[in-house]
Amino acid sequence: MVSAWLAAACRSAVAPRDGALSALSLHELGAPVIKAVLAQAGLTAEDVDELIVSNALGAGGNPARVLALAAGLPERVAGLSIDRQCAGGLDAVVLARQMVLAGAADVVVAGGVESYSRRPLRLRRFADGRAPEAYEQAEFTPWPDRDPDMAEAAQALGALLGIGREAQDAWAMASHAKARAHAVAAGEIIPVAGLTADAFTRDLRPALCRRARVLTGDITTANTAVAADGAGFVVVVSERAARQLRTPVQEILGGATRGGTPDMPGLAPVAAIEYVLATAGRTPRDLQAAEVMEAYAVQAIACVRGAGIDPQIVNTGGGALARGHPVGASGAINAVRLFHTLRRTGGTGLAAIAAAGGLGTALLLSA
Repeated sequence: MVSAWLAAACRSAVAPRDGALSALSLHELGAPVIKAVLAQAGLTAEDVDELIVSNALGAGGNPARVLALAAGLPERVAGLSIDRQCAGGLDAVVLARQMVLAGAADVVVAGGVESYSRRPLRLRRFADGRAPEAYEQAEFTPWPDRDPDMAEAAQALGALLGIGREAQDAWAMASHAKARAHAVAAGEIIPVAGLTADAFTRDLRPALCRRARVLTGDITTANTAVAADGAGFVVVVSERAARQLRTPVQEILGGATRGGTPDMPGLAPVAAIEYVLATAGRTPRDLQAAEVMEAYAVQAIACVRGAGIDPQIVNTGGGALARGHPVGASGAINAVRLFHTLRRTGGTGLAAIAAAGGLGTALLLSA
């Protein structure tokens, strides 16, 4: 059977917006990571057939083309930019796998890059002559009453499932504690702008959680991932290309995006998780590791419970609550972390993420 493999994976550190990475443009942030991941795979720029880049907050155009040129890829590599908001970085990996399985490419670099610090200002114009109006969140459904603010959606999810502030804060504290206790694997983070470690991780304790600013209901700045800058990329190769590599590779057993209820986006990954496990002939009990996105603690809790995943194998080195959320790059960073975790544990691992509009993406790897 035709197969696709992950040959290498690395990322920048993640830094809160207006922090250590804030002076970098998208290509300055992402190009060093692309160069590094190819070197880790033992490949050259000439080996690359395509570059797929997720970006959610940028100015449009084709960031992937700019990144391809900045990273020194051949001019024949056109670059494909995608936007599925939070899920985009993981979707890029899924799309790369599909290209390889279709025989359209042997080597694809895929991932995401996001600069929350350098995102353009957004203005909505009106036909009646009113002054343009600034906005933060784009429209994700055609129905205003089913297009909630993400924090409000998280609050609704918690209320629906009975996941209150105490449980959310406990998950957030555990995320920071795991990040502080576990060293990042060699080769996972490559230096960008001198930053070599995630900048946000801290000693989060109950007293600090109690003082955290409330966004809405039980959703606070302690149990919500901070807006951030970062980049992550992987190399997806065909079986033919994998045989020529000297580095250990991991098989991509499956990947899929599924849509769910638009006003309850935090639950959408459950369907994607169930689908990729079923199509690969696996169950949650077969997993040795899982990287589940923590945009909000309540989302992670809901996905883990809903999919029946053992919490002990989830985000063992801390999640986005301890790093930050560089929107279009977050899914790719989850894939990078999973790749390096499976290098240590072996076995089968899952990455999953939710996105605005009721979307969920999951990726299944086998080391």
